[in-house]
Amino acid sequence: MTEALLHHRLPHARPIGHTGVHYEIFVRSFADSNGDGIGDLNGVTNNLDYLQDLGVSAIWLMPISPSPSYHKYDVTDYYGIDPEYGTMDDFRRLIAEAHKRNIAVLIDLVLHHTSTQHHWFQEARKGPDNPYWPYYKWLTPAEIKARNLATRDITADSGERNPWHAVPGAAYPERYYGMFWQGMPDLNFEHRPLREEVFRIGRYWLTEVGVDGFRLDAARHLYREFEEPKNHQFWEEFRQEMTAVKPDMHLIGEVWTRPERVAPYYRGLHATFNFDFALSLAEVIRQEDDTEDLIEFLDHVQGAYEHVSPDFIDALILSNHDQERIGSTLRANTNHLKVAANLLLTLPGNPYLYYGEEIGMLGRKPDEFIREPFLWNTRDLDKQRTYWQRGRYSTSKAIKPLARQQTDADSLFCHYKRLIQYRNAHAVLNDNLSRLEQTGIRQRGVVAFIRKSATGGRVLLVHNLTANPIEVVFSPDEEWCRCIVFATREGASFNDDRVRVPGYSCVVVE
Repeated sequence: MTEALLHHRLPHARPIGHTGVHYEIFVRSFADSNGDGIGDLNGVTNNLDYLQDLGVSAIWLMPISPSPSYHKYDVTDYYGIDPEYGTMDDFRRLIAEAHKRNIAVLIDLVLHHTSTQHHWFQEARKGPDNPYWPYYKWLTPAEIKARNLATRDITADSGERNPWHAVPGAAYPERYYGMFWQGMPDLNFEHRPLREEVFRIGRYWLTEVGVDGFRLDAARHLYREFEEPKNHQFWEEFRQEMTAVKPDMHLIGEVWTRPERVAPYYRGLHATFNFDFALSLAEVIRQEDDTEDLIEFLDHVQGAYEHVSPDFIDALILSNHDQERIGSTLRANTNHLKVAANLLLTLPGNPYLYYGEEIGMLGRKPDEFIREPFLWNTRDLDKQRTYWQRGRYSTSKAIKPLARQQTDADSLFCHYKRLIQYRNAHAVLNDNLSRLEQTGIRQRGVVAFIRKSATGGRVLLVHNLTANPIEVVFSPDEEWCRCIVFATREGASFNDDRVRVPGYSCVVVE
């Protein structure tokens, strides 16, 4: 490890993910530093002060390695930086500057598949005698039919039903497996040399480059879908290998399935994304009522995870780069978006913001349009807005850009900033490992719950999902001292045995 990397190690007070708010960045759309219309690493570095001011403790960069696609989830070189985004020196400077601001840097590590343009696949396609052939999954049509593997069920993360693909012009009969599409051939984790190479890749980014951890793409699909115990075992081994070189590194996985099947992944991963939460939360806010039994659901999820790992981290999101933006899901209703922020940033777990959520960016499928350019300022003044793609949803007419929201105390951005600042300053709310406790409060239009930490801290949160003020009555045996320590809107108050919560707001009670 270089002297520079040692100097810029992140001075964690607690392990990554145990406290704080994380922020997902699509580098291509975030900020352009050189005027070519494509976001880049220097653009991220130039805006670290913005992220620090917002209150972010870690950033997750979507793939930054060389790739033929705009999204870069089909890697051609696991040890490089895509020239569209900059150089390795640019990235090392980003890490150093982030660490100066006590911001951790996580990168997307796409180990499940490569690009067909990757050197490994270009060699493998030469035929079964090539040493790289076993890096990928190959079967003949007869073997595919005999094993009943010709098609796969569509899943939340892949719509590919016919995953076996022929190599054009090949003299051999074998097909390669690509569960996402033919341009992304799956790697064969049954092959020990491939696994060893993957460990080398991880160690390189942690020790030679200096990243703080990885977001692990398609973490449940390394082995065939009916062989999930092998996935669990691999991630345990991966964590051991990475911890050996960087004990404080962080692993968060994309495991898109029901909680009972997610839980075993915590043997290897520190955190996983709670996709079901995002879907339920949006429905609750649209209905302005807890039709999904949100707190009971989260209590069930946490129980499943805690059984496997007492230190589990439940990563909560409103949306991400694979889902329609929460701004569009909630039809650009600013009050509903503020309620979404209230819940995301006060529920137990590690909240992740998808870039632009704090200003209400919009986006619907296909994927390009949920990854549109960040709006820093009005177009005539915006020197760092990317223009690799014309915005369809997040336009200057539809969205008030950041610069204008920063001067509007009632804006969505200022709402996010106040919430994050309060969260960061409050020991119980900022403890991402604090647990959830249900209350006896059952009232239409209300979500209420208790947060409690291992150190004994305890707070009650009451969220009003509706436009009208509500009153919540406490039973005589409640232990609260009836002190409102924070409210997202003016007008909250106590009156004897009840608390008044203004519309579309939340209060924190001690």
